[in-house]
Amino acid sequence: MDARRGRPRVPAEHENRFWASIREGRGIEDAAAAAGVSRVKGRAWFWDRGGVMPPATAGQRARSLGFAEREEIALLAARDHGVREIARRLGRAPSTISRELRRVTHRRSPADRHRIPYRASTAQADADGRARRPKPARLAACLPLRREVQDRLKRKHSPEQIAGRLREDFPDDPEMWVSHETIYQAIYVQGRGALKRELARSLRTGRAVRRPRRGAGQRRGRIPGMVNIAERPAEVEDRAAPGDWEGDLILGSVASGSAIGTLVERATGFVLLLHLPGDHAAGTVADAMIAKMGGLPGQLRRSLAWDQGSEMSDHARIAGATGLDIYFCDPHSPWQRGSNETPPSTGVQGGAPTNGLLRQYFAKGSDLSRWGPGYLDMVAAELNDRPRKRLRWATPAEALARMLSEEPDPPGVATTT
Repeated sequence: MDARRGRPRVPAEHENRFWASIREGRGIEDAAAAAGVSRVKGRAWFWDRGGVMPPATAGQRARSLGFAEREEIALLAARDHGVREIARRLGRAPSTISRELRRVTHRRSPADRHRIPYRASTAQADADGRARRPKPARLAACLPLRREVQDRLKRKHSPEQIAGRLREDFPDDPEMWVSHETIYQAIYVQGRGALKRELARSLRTGRAVRRPRRGAGQRRGRIPGMVNIAERPAEVEDRAAPGDWEGDLILGSVASGSAIGTLVERATGFVLLLHLPGDHAAGTVADAMIAKMGGLPGQLRRSLAWDQGSEMSDHARIAGATGLDIYFCDPHSPWQRGSNETPPSTGVQGGAPTNGLLRQYFAKGSDLSRWGPGYLDMVAAELNDRPRKRLRWATPAEALARMLSEEPDPPGVATTT
């Protein structure tokens, strides 16, 4: 907004076109018409500058100051013009002028109270140096800092811990400060090689290659119409009645695109496996789940919890065909599906989560398409016939059969975790 008139500020490109027309020899009215502004605005621009054209900045980025502009800043600053007056004359924002003057004026020494006057040549040299690419890597240019970081990495400190601690250990020496991202790049990015690649083994992940983050278009979640797991009925947590399921995928090799869907009944640990040999797109997962769960009794189709993976984008069709109420877990919260997948620190009481048990049959990184639906049913039957500690050594198949027949649990049997 134009603070003096309370109207929206005219974009800078319009004023640039106006002055470009003036340089071509056009009159004020013609230049205003070429810039798409009124004659009044054109006259105001012209006379606000006393008829003096701002320096041309053709070929430069719109946001960068040129040498001619810096010369005018130096001239006006020497005449004691204020920041806002300089900005108005150059057609720049006052903040741009203020940063420019602060950036290159400095004291001759910490004890000197007088600042060196702003000089266009010094300012341009400083700007050129800052803009030069590629910049030297911080850890490659500072040997003491590199040695300090290497020593701490060998002591199993994380890059974030190192970055934070260096500021505590060297509070008065900014040359010994570094960000954790700079440390990661020095390890992983070729050409930034200040740190030996072997130091990657000192990181907690131990990866030799950095795993890229998902792009904005690849983020999981944001599934239309999903209902958060917080809205799931409280009685589901008790595991007192059958029919509440947790679902997930275990993935095969990237080249094969294969996967296996896992469905675990919460009360008993009873397992169903979905055959997904070619892909795990939303339509494929929906078809497999409808076929697998469609034959179950209605009392075993109450709810399903899944993470926010795109494979469940067709959840409305699954719900309509099976009668399941489908709930979605929070991101990065595997404990909300504790029967499927649980971090080791919060493992399911009395046994491993189902996905961990399945790795006895299906190795990580293998082609899962080689296993047919018959073999998956055989694996599920073996898991359902394993005695479980949390069921007091009953099997999931036995526990589910008892619940369906409404037989009372034998003494000592616990069906909750």
